[in-house]
Parts: sequence; C-alpha cells; structure tokens
Amino acid sequence: MNDAFFQAMANETRREIVRLLRWQDLTAGEIASHFAISKPSISRHLDTLKNAGLITAERKGNQIIYSINMTVLQEMTMEFLSLVGKKEETCHENG
Repeated sequence: MNDAFFQAMANETRREIVRLLRWQDLTAGEIASHFAISKPSISRHLDTLKNAGLITAERKGNQIIYSINMTVLQEMTMEFLSLVGKKEETCHENG
C-alpha cells in the first residue's frame, strides 16, 4: 500500500484541495483563494499531494495548473477495497 497516499489524505486541507480539483483544474492562487491559510502553506500541501501522486502540475506560460490524478485515486480505492474484502473473507472463514 502507498503510505504517502494515506499521509497526504490524512489532512483536511489536502482532502479539500482534492475535492476542489475534482471539478476543475486550478492554479495555486485559485486553490489558495478557498482557504484562510498562507500561500506558502498551500504550496506545501500541493507538494505533499504531488509527491503522493494524487495531483499533477503542468506549467502553462507563467502559471502552474494543478489537476487531480484519477488513476492513483482509482488504484488506491481498489487496494483499499481489497483490504476490506480480505477482512470480510477472514471473518466468514472463522465464522
């Protein structure tokens, strides 16, 4: 399992950034406008999300556009569901 994914998603601000990017690609400034924290703090959250593979960043001119990486989210969802399935199978075998 990808520990970086769970560490990234353990923070409410980062979860909210992922929710924002679910609807549209945004610049760091656009993302920051949704929060009452400093732009450097938003930058650190974006770096954490990028390092976990949850978002991508693409330079367009003098701006960086952030997008959600649905592939990683889907893979982690499947991994999480397989864990739940294993637990369920174990309970049925022991029951």
